[in-house]
Amino acid sequence: MTALPYEKGLSADIVEQHGLTPKEYGRIVERLNRAPNMTELGIFSVMWSEHCSYKSSRKWLKTLPTEGPHVICGPGENAGIVDLGDGQAAIFKMESHNHPSFIEPYQGAATGVGGILRDVFTMGARPIANMNALRFGDPSHEKTRHLVAGVVAGIGGYGNCIGVPTVGGEVNFHRAYNGNILVNAMTVGVVETDKIFYSAARGVGNPVVYVGSKTGRDGIHGATMASAEFDDDSDDKRPTVQVGDPFTEKLLLEACLELMAGDAIIAIQDMGAAGLTSSSVEMAGKGGVGIELELDKVPCRETGMRPYEMMLSESQERMLLVLKPGREEAAKQIFVKWGLDVAVIGKTTDTGRMVLLFDGHIVADIPIDALTEDAPIYDRPWVATAKHEGLKPEDIKPIDHGEALKRLMSSPDLASKRWIWEQYDSTVMADTIVPPGGDAAVIRVHGTDKAIAITTDVTPRYCFNDPLQGGRQAVAEAWRNLIAVGATPLGITDCLNFGNPERPEIMGQFVDCVKGIAEACQALDFPVVSGNVSFYNETNGKAILPTPTIGGVGLIRDVNKIAAMGFAKSGDLLVLIGETKGHLGASLYAREIAGREDGAPPDVNLEVERRNGDFVRDQIEKGVVSSVHDLSDGGLWVAVAEMALAGNRGANIEVPKSNTHAFLFGEDQARYVITCAPEIATQILSEAATRNVPAETIGQVGGKTLTLNGQCEIDLQELRNEHEGWLPTYMG
Repeated sequence: MTALPYEKGLSADIVEQHGLTPKEYGRIVERLNRAPNMTELGIFSVMWSEHCSYKSSRKWLKTLPTEGPHVICGPGENAGIVDLGDGQAAIFKMESHNHPSFIEPYQGAATGVGGILRDVFTMGARPIANMNALRFGDPSHEKTRHLVAGVVAGIGGYGNCIGVPTVGGEVNFHRAYNGNILVNAMTVGVVETDKIFYSAARGVGNPVVYVGSKTGRDGIHGATMASAEFDDDSDDKRPTVQVGDPFTEKLLLEACLELMAGDAIIAIQDMGAAGLTSSSVEMAGKGGVGIELELDKVPCRETGMRPYEMMLSESQERMLLVLKPGREEAAKQIFVKWGLDVAVIGKTTDTGRMVLLFDGHIVADIPIDALTEDAPIYDRPWVATAKHEGLKPEDIKPIDHGEALKRLMSSPDLASKRWIWEQYDSTVMADTIVPPGGDAAVIRVHGTDKAIAITTDVTPRYCFNDPLQGGRQAVAEAWRNLIAVGATPLGITDCLNFGNPERPEIMGQFVDCVKGIAEACQALDFPVVSGNVSFYNETNGKAILPTPTIGGVGLIRDVNKIAAMGFAKSGDLLVLIGETKGHLGASLYAREIAGREDGAPPDVNLEVERRNGDFVRDQIEKGVVSSVHDLSDGGLWVAVAEMALAGNRGANIEVPKSNTHAFLFGEDQARYVITCAPEIATQILSEAATRNVPAETIGQVGGKTLTLNGQCEIDLQELRNEHEGWLPTYMG
């Protein structure tokens, strides 16, 4: 065998094209004690990219609380795991596919769904639900309609074909996303606790097996692209977007689960960002072993592929396995039966190195820890976001309250997203109990009386005006949404979307958002078990709003005690839980009615959130409430309208006559509206007073109109037309 063909050096331009700084390149040369060749440079470039190494965020991510009574596995694996009891666990994670979706919306969104599905089933879980959080630019922007159509079609196309229900999420619009949309995909799966699989390769001489689709040239440098901002030539990066095939993924899912039913697997890892490179390096690194791959044996769908291309390709629907010796043939029979490629391409070693062989040559020889433990970690300079003054009620001139409600309910952020949900199959597998449109989706744990509640939440305008409060509020709102359906919150996954971390003001947004998230998770016993950071979401120096999306998962022990959002019975009383001060800063009312996006967001008192939420969940578990909805965007009047439309019943509410607009549309936190029979209301109010929970009766369910203080009447059908008409009309 011939020796490694060392290269004398690589030009500064080539190094820069790989996203590496001169200092980082020097560090590579020092670590190898020689210059890297092109294949090795490519491997370092993806493993040291922001997307794979978390080099700007790792310091701060370590401050997040990751342990709790329900946590089986926190961050560091493909996905997080929480205990559901009865020998079952939920495995879940959320990831970004922002850059690819902006360049090629259908394939970018579709492969985002495919990738997050693999993160879950690679750990042994059968996926039971998909969810997403989408942010688009101004509806009037020339690209927005095209991007919405492509992303929604991609999500629906992949999820529907693989047979996993897509059960909801968030869709918002703002001009800050004109140059960088956000596509955050989340998957939840269920697994038996004694059948969980991990990615750490162990032992020496164990076969390394490639399964799934063939390797092509699509997606090369996808991880590097995701670690750089866009410019006017972003469309030129289209070849770095992967191409997905959900039908192949379905075969891969079933084949993997069939093999997992036995004991052949030592370790398993999906080939996601950085493809064969990251999967092999991470498996070896976590297990403390070396790995040797014979690249001639990699199944390729294109002729003449070189080692550089094979290692950096992000072709979809591929997995890497380490098997017990002698189990190769049994595994091969399973994957061949499912019509998939399978090949033994290497072995584990005791060298602690990645050695790549091709055409009789050693084409790469790198210490594993140089790619993992020695990856650069930066303590980026940061500056805190300047504080905003609060907005007083008198700072915003009110308009007719009925007209204001119609405008808010038909605004892009609050308008019904039914046009989107109806393109997703939300009922496949027949376990969806609460479909898209509620506070949280609810999926039955198949064959049991338990259910899992799922939500995604963040309010970017809060995070922009006050990142600390915005981080707190994102977690608190996810917590409230789970509470509102009767769930016990178990844990979160996060997808932290920000601009360029090399700019101190952007890094400051990130730092304070993470601080807020950490404080809320600690106070609410709501630990972070998995997540993703997406930096460089900006074009020509214009960053997105800071958007730390939170995906929350909760457990409902008895599916007969789920709370619905819609008004259930005429004659029920409406009870407002929580204190209303009429906070209008950074509110949707201020933006949509007065065109103002300034003002401090509402304070998030985490002790009050916990107290009020625990009280509401207790009432749900007692079975004394007929409907529940948390208050968030648009405040009280919007929440009541959403409950009325969901239940097709009107209501009459009574509110203060002074600063009525602030009481109706203020976005004070830690609040819910619950409904109950009149004979129950006194009991609820008495218990609330005993537990120091603010509570007051504000109205009664009935009729086909929303009536305010006996005067302002809004016909429900008229409101429904406004609410459900905007998006279909916009999409044409």
